Amino acid sequence: MTDPTAELPAMIDWGLAVALGSRIAGEGPVVSPTEAADAVAELRAGADRSTGLVRDFTGLDAPEGTAPILVVDRPGWVQANAEGFAVATRPMVEKILEAKKPSGIGMRVGSKITGAEVGGLLGFLASKVLGQFDPFHEPHGRLLLVAPNIVHVERELHVDPHDFRLWVCLHEETHRVQFTAVPWMREHLFSEIQAIADSVEPTTLLEGGVERIVEAIKEGRRGGSIIDMFSTPEQRQVIDRVTGMMSLLEGHADVVMDDVGPTVIPSVAEIRKKFTKRRQGVGTLDRILRRLLGLEAKLAQYRDGALFVRAVVDKVGMEEFNAVWAGPENLPSKAELSDPEGWVRRVLG
Repeated sequence: MTDPTAELPAMIDWGLAVALGSRIAGEGPVVSPTEAADAVAELRAGADRSTGLVRDFTGLDAPEGTAPILVVDRPGWVQANAEGFAVATRPMVEKILEAKKPSGIGMRVGSKITGAEVGGLLGFLASKVLGQFDPFHEPHGRLLLVAPNIVHVERELHVDPHDFRLWVCLHEETHRVQFTAVPWMREHLFSEIQAIADSVEPTTLLEGGVERIVEAIKEGRRGGSIIDMFSTPEQRQVIDRVTGMMSLLEGHADVVMDDVGPTVIPSVAEIRKKFTKRRQGVGTLDRILRRLLGLEAKLAQYRDGALFVRAVVDKVGMEEFNAVWAGPENLPSKAELSDPEGWVRRVLG
């Protein structure tokens, strides 16, 4: 793969991460070549169809020819996210290297360890994710739809596959539209990542790493996450801002998929009921991993963001709600997610 941080010393063995992550993820459900081809074609068509549906409902108009739509398998998702992870971690890597450049052998050994850790994380997530907008891909991002996972879930839930595929496409295409119709969104996300890196003391990352990870696992069993363990007060301020933004994006997409759904997806109510139950995790290990990786917080983002969007739209309408996209200053804070009236007063007067 092409390493976006190739000019930097390799603190993470990305090749190992991709290989291990792909092996852990597996191939997914058994399908015939015809079934696989049909699923890929239907997902591409569903994403294309969703563009107009999202535009008509939200009023957001994404320029054509930006942010390609890719239907991928699990290893393809691992590869894409390793590339994105390399871009996202670059500011942190640069700061660490400014403080202390590890020795050659130390770097090689360390990169294998971190490569294995990242590979394990990607391998676990690769079997869970149905779709994702990747904002780190140049120049405008890209949309990834993970075909084997979508087929697996539609079978597991015993729902109409054609309806379920379009339902997933509606949600994920909304994210593609959000980032391409709102041109400042990507750069704002990148600036927040840089702000987190700027607030980090490199010695904090270089010392006590193993002990802190063990403690994070203990916290994961009690409901905490690795993110909680490694965030300073300054970083938490940035994380709260990012939480507000991501909750808005996730909730907005959920509102689109559920409100547009009934007009084009006959079984949308059944799909939503079954899928919401599935989002909670199915087993003890799955629940622990979700907490440890911060995925429990992501479930809250869907819920809180959707409640915020619905409350504002019900009060002022979609056109007035779209002031949220005017600039970073109009994004809801984490506190405003539970106080939509406060956001309306602040932004709309």
